[in-house]
Amino acid sequence: MSARPRVLVVSPGDETYRGYCLERVATAYDIVLLTGTEPSWEKAHIVDHAVVDLHNTDALLAASQVLANRHDLAGVLTWDEWLLLPTARLARSLDLPTNSVKAARACRDKATARTLFARYQVPSAASTSVSTLEEAQAAASWIGYPVVLKPAAHAGAVGVLRVDTPTQLAAAYRAAHQTARPTAENNAVLVEEFLDGPEISVECVTYRSVTTVVAVNRKTISEPPHFEQLAHCVDATDPLLHSVAPTARAAIEALGITDGVSHVEMRLVDDQPRLVEVNGRLAGDMIGHLVRLATGIDLPRAAADLACGRAPDLTPTRSQVAAIRLIYPSASGTLIRLQHTGPRQPWLNRLHFQRRPGDRLLLPRDGGTLFTARAGFFIVTGPGTAEVTARLKKVAEEITLITQADR
Repeated sequence: MSARPRVLVVSPGDETYRGYCLERVATAYDIVLLTGTEPSWEKAHIVDHAVVDLHNTDALLAASQVLANRHDLAGVLTWDEWLLLPTARLARSLDLPTNSVKAARACRDKATARTLFARYQVPSAASTSVSTLEEAQAAASWIGYPVVLKPAAHAGAVGVLRVDTPTQLAAAYRAAHQTARPTAENNAVLVEEFLDGPEISVECVTYRSVTTVVAVNRKTISEPPHFEQLAHCVDATDPLLHSVAPTARAAIEALGITDGVSHVEMRLVDDQPRLVEVNGRLAGDMIGHLVRLATGIDLPRAAADLACGRAPDLTPTRSQVAAIRLIYPSASGTLIRLQHTGPRQPWLNRLHFQRRPGDRLLLPRDGGTLFTARAGFFIVTGPGTAEVTARLKKVAEEITLITQADR
């Protein structure tokens, strides 16, 4: 029997974008896994598992109790957006450390979050929850165009659209409403003020209600009306670290988060931070991996420490820049060719193609999402942003992506 503490991970996610999380946690913990499918790649990192319907709360709680009876669990965590609330309930049922269920619900429900931001005077966006097109039209007129329509409890910018004129509103409302309906926490649609400025995220670690701002991630977003995330860049010495930290801390405190890793999204309007939302989990799109490459701080390991009631080590051991560029086609269609013809440079940390010839790539403008259009990603590192920008450009020029339009 291992002497290492055992942590229950709820849903490992996919190997491509979340495999590094499981790998990093396994360096310090024995992992017991709750998963929706029989493990494959996960087997190298776990000591036990149970397969269960992750979206059936009763089944999830029952399976976790079975595993708790077999193992002396020190904590439970998830990096799955959809399972934040069930995981908080699960941890409570096992008497393990966790944020309150109320805080988890606030992270999942953007309408509740906006209300809390307003109550605690966290700079945010004007926002109204609506349930009909007529209410959306009235809210947009009150807020003033352009506005953003989004599902109240979704993620990944799915169903999020910018609306510049009243004539665009009906189609955007239908898209947001159709996306919102399957969600459990809140099926409303939000009409919000468009925050005009660069988008960033602030990666934070909170231990016993004290929040440390670990890194700032600068995002590259697609042209409107969609909000596709095209690239992310983390600079260990980003000058924004100090200026946005107070707003990030205030947002986390407003939501009642006492322990955990948070991904705080903001826009800089006239150089001042305004809250978009707070995700009470590790960021997606390999951002946690970028943070480790740039600073040496291990966010998945920190998340596990916090889940077990331990103080994480947030000592920086590196100081460089790391960036990811996500690969999309210029036009929707069937993938004909996807290849990289350049040398594998030492600063090219990862290059991954997730689509094969014959796959259909569908961009948001043609009715798809970032998940239906993305063909892969690559990650580069360097001593500064200029070098990293040049290296991203170089690798992009070495990649051939050809699609054939649908007939």
